Formats: sequence, C-alpha cells, structure tokens
Amino acid sequence: MTILEATITPTHESMLTTLDNPYSPFTNFDQWFAFDTNKNYNSCSYLARVARISDDLSEADTMLEIERAIDEIVQLNVLGVYAKVTRKLEETKEG
Repeated sequence: MTILEATITPTHESMLTTLDNPYSPFTNFDQWFAFDTNKNYNSCSYLARVARISDDLSEADTMLEIERAIDEIVQLNVLGVYAKVTRKLEETKEG
C-alpha cells in the first residue's frame, strides 16, 4: 500500500470530453466514443499518451494520475475543445 492509498479515498471520478460532444462519457460511452472519434479528437488515445500510468500503480494512484493528466490537457487545451466532467462515486455498502 502506498502513502496515497492510505490517505486518499477517491470521492469522484473524472473523464475527458469535448465541449461539442452531446453524449456523457459516463452514461453513453459508446455514443460518446463514436462522436469523439468521428470528429478525430481521439480523446482516449490523447489521454493515454499524457497519463503516466503503469501496472505498478495501485487503483487509487492510477485514478489520481488520470485526473492529473485530464487537468493538464484541459489546462493546455491546444484545440480549445476539451473539458473535464466529474461525477461522485457511489458508495458501496458491505454486508
């Protein structure tokens, strides 16, 4: 377990999208992906190139790195089309 795992419990998840995409990458991923690739944005590939993830990272660390990469893309926003969307993670109840 890493220090980040011990101290950070993700409360939300983030995804990269474009301002003109009418679909939610959370709830309509197939339609969102089709729109994204038809416009040649290829946001998933772009995110994969920017995010520095590996099999050595925990799930929590991977989520943090993906969020960092999304923030970097949105900040640079070379094409002026990228946006970050988030949603609260649903709590799972054991028992």
